[in-house]
Amino acid sequence: MGRLDGRVAVITGAGDGIGRGIARRFASEGANVLVAEIDEAKGGAVADDLKQEFGVDASCIRTDVADKDDVLAMIRFAEDTWGALDILVNNAWGGGKISRVEHKTDALMTHGMAVGFYGPFWAMQAAFPGMKARQYGRIVNVCSLNGVNAHMGTVEYNSAKEALRSATRTAAREWAPHGIVANIICPAAKSAAFRAVMAEHPELEAAADVANPMGRIGDPFDDISPVALFLASDDARYLTGNTLFVDGGSHINGSAWAPDLPDEP
Repeated sequence: MGRLDGRVAVITGAGDGIGRGIARRFASEGANVLVAEIDEAKGGAVADDLKQEFGVDASCIRTDVADKDDVLAMIRFAEDTWGALDILVNNAWGGGKISRVEHKTDALMTHGMAVGFYGPFWAMQAAFPGMKARQYGRIVNVCSLNGVNAHMGTVEYNSAKEALRSATRTAAREWAPHGIVANIICPAAKSAAFRAVMAEHPELEAAADVANPMGRIGDPFDDISPVALFLASDDARYLTGNTLFVDGGSHINGSAWAPDLPDEP
């Protein structure tokens, strides 16, 4: 018996990185998984792998989490397909340009908030009625040390993730009477977003490893997904509104994050 046997999980951004690691972990524990991914080819490949490797039911739905209609369709698809939604993992991120606060455009800030805050917020709202009716729900929102530590160059990301962290805590307080727990992971992992940043700033990768108390940035499957599994399982039934720093200790004293940002845009 797996720890998530018979459960239904929606995971956004599950085509790569942390989302893919969580999807694989959940499937290995018996969950049926909806891979919500803007890159339909990547998402479809992950869903196929889950079915073949773990024998669970898995599907992919193309989802742009910045589009409310897509987010609502994602939740509806899971409920129509499996009859319920037990676990919601908001993980997707749409990327952005590393630059100073004074150079950020309104368009970039708006997009960051749409992907990092509004998308998860809409998903939580849409999942709530069904979870309330069943008196059961697990919400895991992937936030970031970038916001907690105010890392340079990513104010749109930092702001969206901290807004999501606050909203998660509020939902945890309001929804606790309905058997719904909501928690946050702030990971340090070599995710798709991490790799994209390091491709632009290769000098940072070695510095990031050295700055981590454990001497390395984590792996999405080996290091991050087991914590997501715990939060999605019945073991976390009395844990809500918490932020778990799954980061090798980076949050203790902060971590070095100082890309060479030009003064001019």
